[in-house]
Amino acid sequence: MTAVAFCLLTYRPNHPSGIERSIAALTAGLRSLGHSVVVIAGGLAEAGDEAEPGLVRLESVRLPRPALNADVLAALAEPGPVVAEVSRVLRERRIEVVCWGAPVWGLGYLNPAPRGVRTALMMHNKIRPGSADTWRTAMAAADVVLPASPYLVDAAAQDGWDTSAWRVVPNGVLTLPQPPDREQRERLRQSGPLRVVSRVAPVKGQAPFLAAMPPRWDRRVEIVLAEADFEFEPGEQAAALAACREQAARRPDVVQLLPALGWWEVPSFFAGAAATVISSLEPETFSHTAAEALSAGTPVITFEHGYVPTLIGSAGRVVSLSSGFPAVWDALDDLLANAEEYHAASQSAPARLAAHTPEKAAEAFLAATDAAPA
Repeated sequence: MTAVAFCLLTYRPNHPSGIERSIAALTAGLRSLGHSVVVIAGGLAEAGDEAEPGLVRLESVRLPRPALNADVLAALAEPGPVVAEVSRVLRERRIEVVCWGAPVWGLGYLNPAPRGVRTALMMHNKIRPGSADTWRTAMAAADVVLPASPYLVDAAAQDGWDTSAWRVVPNGVLTLPQPPDREQRERLRQSGPLRVVSRVAPVKGQAPFLAAMPPRWDRRVEIVLAEADFEFEPGEQAAALAACREQAARRPDVVQLLPALGWWEVPSFFAGAAATVISSLEPETFSHTAAEALSAGTPVITFEHGYVPTLIGSAGRVVSLSSGFPAVWDALDDLLANAEEYHAASQSAPARLAAHTPEKAAEAFLAATDAAPA
């Protein structure tokens, strides 16, 4: 048995963030394989924490909600207390492997691990020029870097980073539902809703996607929008949510905005959809919602950038970004109108996740960290 810790300051159960969902799947997979797991986060204990039995909250870090990168840097301006507290937790829990969820928000650049503890650094985002120094510090301190997809390895290599020692650890999907049978799926193709699940943010493209809805569209559009505990720009979530509400008000006959779902609820929600759309204007480095839709046999429409086209394969349609959202709606129309292609996409979807179970993700994580020198 290996004692593992994950560290991410914003972690809380059901937080609509990809890194948190990745950690949650890894903890589930590791525990299923007989290992022990601790998750280290910032802030005071709160309702819902009991969903993660290994959650440890740091007394030395408090963040506002939503937090900006500047807030985190300010909270860590004097790193002594958080370094001491994290080190103490790792020693007391006899942790053998600690995984930092990000360079700053996951404390990777501080690397507060006692001697002899193997360290890993998750990578879920592309390295932007403004954060290159922080990434460089965190990667130099870690025994192994764990990108979530081959897309991240390729993107970093193209930017001149040495990726030769990186090890991809695929994200896991927490729960795999029973996909609808062919008869149910046919009813969904004919009249089922379009369902979208997303963290609300301008880069996710929800409002322009709704703005491009053609007048001919007459089936339900159900969009789950979840606000996260972080922002990249002040007020961006409120602005994106207001823009979505404005667009929904134009078509109240079909558009319904819904509140956030728990992690375990998302796949079953997708199981009742005719299709979903990944509307992100920036490349997604994985896309949990695309994976969750695939797990339910629900076809995915996406732009031709990032990792999502690779993830979905033949289980949907891919549209060039330059064609814009009108082409996304056209692709939806075309797929839903073609029964043979639709069912082929649906049937191929679940198999796309063969490497994305919690146990497979945990096995990849253990292989990568076992091979890393302490």
